[in-house]
Amino acid sequence: MKQLMSGNEAIAQGAWEAGCFGGFGYPGTPSSEILEALAVLPEVYAEWAPNEKVALESAIGASLAGARALVTMKHVGVNVAADPLMTLSYTGVTGGLVIVAADDPGMHSSQNEQDSRNYAKFARVPMLDPADAQEALDMTKFAFELSEQFDTAVFIRPTMRISHTESVVEIHERKVLEQKAYEKDASKWVMMPAFAIKRRPLVDKRMDELTQFVETSPFNKLELRDTKIGFICSGAVFQHAREALPEASSLKLGFSWPLPQRLIQEFFDAVEKVYVLDEADQFFLHEIQALGFKPESFPYPLKSTGELSPRAIREALGLHLDQTAFAPIGNLPARPPALCPACPHRLVFFELRRMRAVVTGDIGCYTLGALPPLSVQDSVVCMGASVSMAHGFELAKPKDHNRPVFGLIGDSTFAHSGIVSLINTYYNGGSGNIIILDNRTTGMTGGQGNPVNGITLQNRASHELKLIPLIKGIGIEHVVEVPSGDQKAIRNALKESVNRADELCVTIVKGPCVVEYKVKGVQREVIQELCTKCGICSTLGCPAIGRSFDGYAFIDETQCMGCTHCEQICSFGAIKAVRGEL
Repeated sequence: MKQLMSGNEAIAQGAWEAGCFGGFGYPGTPSSEILEALAVLPEVYAEWAPNEKVALESAIGASLAGARALVTMKHVGVNVAADPLMTLSYTGVTGGLVIVAADDPGMHSSQNEQDSRNYAKFARVPMLDPADAQEALDMTKFAFELSEQFDTAVFIRPTMRISHTESVVEIHERKVLEQKAYEKDASKWVMMPAFAIKRRPLVDKRMDELTQFVETSPFNKLELRDTKIGFICSGAVFQHAREALPEASSLKLGFSWPLPQRLIQEFFDAVEKVYVLDEADQFFLHEIQALGFKPESFPYPLKSTGELSPRAIREALGLHLDQTAFAPIGNLPARPPALCPACPHRLVFFELRRMRAVVTGDIGCYTLGALPPLSVQDSVVCMGASVSMAHGFELAKPKDHNRPVFGLIGDSTFAHSGIVSLINTYYNGGSGNIIILDNRTTGMTGGQGNPVNGITLQNRASHELKLIPLIKGIGIEHVVEVPSGDQKAIRNALKESVNRADELCVTIVKGPCVVEYKVKGVQREVIQELCTKCGICSTLGCPAIGRSFDGYAFIDETQCMGCTHCEQICSFGAIKAVRGEL
């Protein structure tokens, strides 16, 4: 049966068809939809883990028990999972284990543009690189077989364009598998030095065997057309190359690692000029050069950051452009991202700006608080870094520095890696101010559940992580919870926290995400006779608030969610509930 699917949905379907027991992961664009699609399929277990390391370790446990397991994450999540990953290369697997690392060339929703192909080489784990949804499905099914055949975890690397693009796929029934029996084998699974030393040569042997295997894999496709020019590429880049020069020859590497040296040699022998196309990193170019091949240099620079496109490829070759097909759309108004109307984080940012605070931020939708007009956050590096960086800043700040310092973190991110950072600050006798923005969801990646709200991926019975007892259990005495919609309560709580200069203080600002929980109050309006044109309401950065040509504030009734934020900060009483509403 044929069906239209995105690459992410196809990966979930492929895992299900392969008889996968379950999926584990942490949400992160562009990978989030994989587990969400898997979770609704029958006879399969799926869960969101607190972070990617825990997700991979859970999957390793399932593999140890003899079951097939899928792990999903975005590229930066591989950094978090790298610790178990590197040793997993030594232990190998029992049940097939497939790791999806979804890369984000162009950083559409990421803090960096790292290339997961480097992890495949580093960890000595094979990697498959799908070029469309059908390949995503087929490669996922194949990856489980490959994993068990070679006693190794297997990477699948869909980039953002593959993850979110739909195409037609052929789907089949689920494979009925008998779970492998568990057999105790300390020499394979207990990686103390005495056993790990003996496993190391097996990793080398496996890589040699995989290198021979990929030479004949049907996922590596050599297609000869016009032999004057040819491209070596993979994934979405293959589609761009075919669109840019349909007549050119191509070697599509379905295996990103290891590379098929003899097949590459065959391609170089058959084609006059061979160009290597890479996104995010020049991984293929460097590896192919290391094998002794000399690909052509592009006449004009090929863009080294962001996604490639048919236009970019043709420009690098100095070819005439079909303006109809490749011309970018121009003259569009800028639309900078902004916090949603009635976002529960807005008043916190407003107060932090008023205090002229130094704010070390974290990953999540609250990162948008770094943008004008709020312009609050001074740093955003990685998950959980806000708490650790606030600690480091407090330790190193000059004596004459009199601005308060706050570490700002969301509830899901706190569960992901902020807890350990907070323990570190407390353990080392640190002081400072931490704000946990508890909006009851994992917001930016689509409203997934997390340990703090206790909502599981498949809505199983669960337990909600209680933040106040948890934090007090660490030993921190000053823990305060305030409602996100109460400006005065937030101001007083932050002021009290700063006044406790020698303590480590945590303020939890709690209020549900208006998008996920569909929170809506009584709409507000501006009483023009009372508006002084001061503009303070505009500094909230709420998309529902605007200013007329003559300077008066107004509220867009199509966007207002009735949160009262603007009403609370207006000193002149010019913002009220809409007349006639309850």
